[in-house]
Amino acid sequence: MTTSPRDAARAPRSSPPARYPGPGTPPAEAARNPGMPLTLDWVRDARVNRSAVERRAATLAGRRTVKKQWQAAWLLRAITLMDLTTLQGDDTPDRVRRLCAKARQPVRPDLLEALGAGELPVRVAAVCVYHAFVETARKALEGSGIRVAAVSTGFPAGLSPMSTRLAEVRASVAAGADEIDAVITRAHALAGDWSALYDEVAAFREACGEAHLKVILGTGELGTLRQVLRASLVAMMAGADFIKTSTGKEPVNATIPVGLVMVRAIRAYQERTGHAVGFKAAGGIRAAKDALLWLALMKDELGPRWLRPELFRFGASGLLTDIERQLEHHATGRYSAAYRHPVP
Repeated sequence: MTTSPRDAARAPRSSPPARYPGPGTPPAEAARNPGMPLTLDWVRDARVNRSAVERRAATLAGRRTVKKQWQAAWLLRAITLMDLTTLQGDDTPDRVRRLCAKARQPVRPDLLEALGAGELPVRVAAVCVYHAFVETARKALEGSGIRVAAVSTGFPAGLSPMSTRLAEVRASVAAGADEIDAVITRAHALAGDWSALYDEVAAFREACGEAHLKVILGTGELGTLRQVLRASLVAMMAGADFIKTSTGKEPVNATIPVGLVMVRAIRAYQERTGHAVGFKAAGGIRAAKDALLWLALMKDELGPRWLRPELFRFGASGLLTDIERQLEHHATGRYSAAYRHPVP
């Protein structure tokens, strides 16, 4: 008997995919990270063995492969972990509404039926927009269970006056944002001013109120993996609910070595405090095979619990198109043109 991707996503199995709920399982609300006092000794003593990190990252793809219906199941899971994003200078309300329609139905119904997953409510985790479009997105997603995320802190440079950035956070929350993607002042990390970075993130957290805080480190501009590790620890100490790699605007965005350092920081923080912090990989992730690699990284390093939207996200725009093409190939044996799976 042939196993469908729907059953593959739910079936117990000792090798990938992991034992996690199927793609149609409604997301749970993650417990907030309350933070902790800034512990400078921990930050200053943090070290990264770069060669070991790079070796581990290089072997990940060869050690974790999934095929056939198992691959389709992982790709359906990847869709439910997406923050479907539009952050362009020419964004319009109509584009945001089209994106929200795609978020509600990210895969064509006929394709889901062909995969044996027609009854599963496959949808993305969130739609991420500029502050100006938060209310538009909220209205377009009403009743869907899809969250609205806003980049509301002088994105992407994070160099606006602090009062302006905090006011924008509060305004986005008031407009209906469920999550705030806040970019740090990279100069604090580059100068080693960890107290300033801690105070900045703590202020963002306070301004967010009930909205969850995803802290964007801008790792491509931090210089070294050690700086990435230290910035990750400080952001979590200050109360970040997620730590996020990039704005997507840096020359270098999400890479596996950077992700490995960040998720190991999350693991160390959980071991020390008991609090689980989420991770968001964003910037340059456009191929389905890359999504599978990130899923394998999360499962290996943090376990199946992190394969859910309350603890792991992709910041994605072009990724969804390639995943749909791979799913159509699984269902029909043919690759379709990208225009058959448009994302605004």
